[in-house]
Amino acid sequence: MHGNAKTPEDLKAALGYGVRRIVLDSLDEIEQLGALARHSQQVMIRVTPNVKADTHQAITTGTEGQKFGFSLLPSVRDNLDRAVAAVLAQPSLQLVGLHCHIGSQVSRVDRYEEAARKMVEVLAYVRDAYGVTLPELDLGGGHAVPYRPGEPEFDLDGYARRLRVALGYECSAQGFPLPHLTIEPGRAIVGLAGITVYRVCAVKHGSKTFVAVDGGMSDNPRPALYGARYTARLVGRHSRAGRRPMVIVGRHCESGDVLAENIKLPDDIHVGDLLAVPCTGAYHHSMASNYNSVGRPPLVGVRDGVATVLVRGETEEDLLTRDLG
Repeated sequence: MHGNAKTPEDLKAALGYGVRRIVLDSLDEIEQLGALARHSQQVMIRVTPNVKADTHQAITTGTEGQKFGFSLLPSVRDNLDRAVAAVLAQPSLQLVGLHCHIGSQVSRVDRYEEAARKMVEVLAYVRDAYGVTLPELDLGGGHAVPYRPGEPEFDLDGYARRLRVALGYECSAQGFPLPHLTIEPGRAIVGLAGITVYRVCAVKHGSKTFVAVDGGMSDNPRPALYGARYTARLVGRHSRAGRRPMVIVGRHCESGDVLAENIKLPDDIHVGDLLAVPCTGAYHHSMASNYNSVGRPPLVGVRDGVATVLVRGETEEDLLTRDLG
């Protein structure tokens, strides 16, 4: 279980459901969880390794100056020491390892190698300072997924090979036993499994051709949040018309509500057409909101030509039900 601001209710739920590992992100969280846990609860401490992930600033999580983890900078290193000491002092908490996560859409394997080396150094420091050899290391995830044609895929084989070498070398140098390694692929597993289908609501010709659809930042805030861009294609009919670059925009009253740019679509695209946007299986449905009081779309599973509604779309009645005025 992760999170930089877990509420007491979150922690109670994790304990109640038997979550195996809770990753601690603050001294306050350590105190709260220690008071709530009635039995031995395995925990990890999140460390900020100060590794640049070479990705967008909004999804960089392993450098200084952001909200996640305990810093390794000498000026604030005592916070990490206090965290380790606080966990070890709680009889209901069992410290089993360290965790880090350097960011999302990370394409360079060497960034993970650097993070692994730094984390082994911290494991060795905890051993030397506190006499505790932690058996586990979680290096998070963030493996890049291609969203548009031509974007590189993450070198998973190279990652597996080079990470083992980096860990083995640093553990040998520190005299530290190889830890049990955990990674969190997340998006890399489910990203390609999802496709979002929009219906065209309007087509506007001018200095640019804008194709407005019946969704946007309410169902996919990633483009507005940190400039993520997608591709799209016409589905449901075949067109022989010429193609030219167009901008796919959402229905919301925001200039930043842009889903895709310079997408070559048929000149005869019109109201009612369907556009399919691939690679929306991660951070799409889970990030959807009621922005501008727009209902969230349904989630439909498709297998062997059979469609099954997994989550129904929201109606106006759903939105009004919560209004007690």
